[in-house]
Amino acid sequence: MADNFKSIKRVLMRVDYNVPINNGVISDLTRIQATIPTINFFLNLGKQVVLMSHLGRPKAESSKYSLKILVKPLSGLLKRDVFFYKDWLTSQINLDDQPDVVLLENLRFYSGEINNDKVFAENLSRHGDIYVNDAFGVSHRYHASTFGILSFFKKKYKGFLLSKEIKELTALKNNPKTPFTVLVGGSKIGSKIHILKTFLGIADNILIGGGMAFPFVKKNGGDIGESLCLDEELDVVTDFLLQADQNNTNIILPIDCVVTDSIKNRSNISIKKIDKIPSNCMGVDIGPQTMQIFEKYILDSKLILWNGPMGIAEIEEFSQGTKKIANLIASATHLGAYSLIGGGDTVSDVARFGLKQQFSYVSTGGGAMLEFFKNNYLEPTKDLLKINNEDY
Repeated sequence: MADNFKSIKRVLMRVDYNVPINNGVISDLTRIQATIPTINFFLNLGKQVVLMSHLGRPKAESSKYSLKILVKPLSGLLKRDVFFYKDWLTSQINLDDQPDVVLLENLRFYSGEINNDKVFAENLSRHGDIYVNDAFGVSHRYHASTFGILSFFKKKYKGFLLSKEIKELTALKNNPKTPFTVLVGGSKIGSKIHILKTFLGIADNILIGGGMAFPFVKKNGGDIGESLCLDEELDVVTDFLLQADQNNTNIILPIDCVVTDSIKNRSNISIKKIDKIPSNCMGVDIGPQTMQIFEKYILDSKLILWNGPMGIAEIEEFSQGTKKIANLIASATHLGAYSLIGGGDTVSDVARFGLKQQFSYVSTGGGAMLEFFKNNYLEPTKDLLKINNEDY
């Protein structure tokens, strides 16, 4: 297998190091750890590896979103020095003079990444002789580093992580179990709702929590106070509910929630009906009645797909709903259900709760996981080759 890479000197690898950071500290290294086998594969062949990733959704360059914070933990995991290449787009250095692992600054500091700009993709491509995608979490994105860049390489491959994720999800989709429950939380309704539509008529139940729930509540005439909700999300919800009425999938929304008038001060915390939140308060977690309702569906399920926390789970006072759901899914798994957990925040939460080993499979991607279930493939990756012929 080494002969396939004999003539190449440098590997350009897309990774997903969009790790959770709280108060300047990385709270979970799962996504970094998952890429180490692929990096080491090429390092053991004597190749230099140039890593590229994004972090967060910055509007412009910002120290808050700099990948420099990853250098120390990455160096520790690889047991070797990592060179941080900050101005890789505007300055040119001889990479031959640098360590065997190079980390480029945040791709999303540049508009060309999300816009899939051809010139930006070409500039990226100059940092490697071959291209490897090991970033499952963004492999559904038509961005420069995952899609536009492909036209500049004759040889492009899936990393071990990406191949493993696809293999696991393919096997699961080809052998579905029922009752099938999809549980979604978080706040990215715009990026998830179109995927959720594809589960209508496929999943038996869709349970909606976290910030995802508030546009539904508001659309139904409820008072949500200062809870997360954009006006444009109301139209998205309307279309989804119209389609849901034509299918047999149960759509289950929270009926109560934890509210506060200050996330920062964590004061005046109480339980309210989710459609009767005071005007000066916001919902920050699902309530006890909702947990009881969700419990019935989860424990009755044989296949459970979960993406997104039930509240602001990184804050202890607002994490009980997410913790309860994690424990319920773990219990269902022990009773014989297959549980698939995905998404950076979700994985970070279950790791913090000490439950990461209690699920059938933990995916490094959230949106990508849902997208794969929708299509049974991820379009930007479909033409990538395996690194070797082993079935991993």
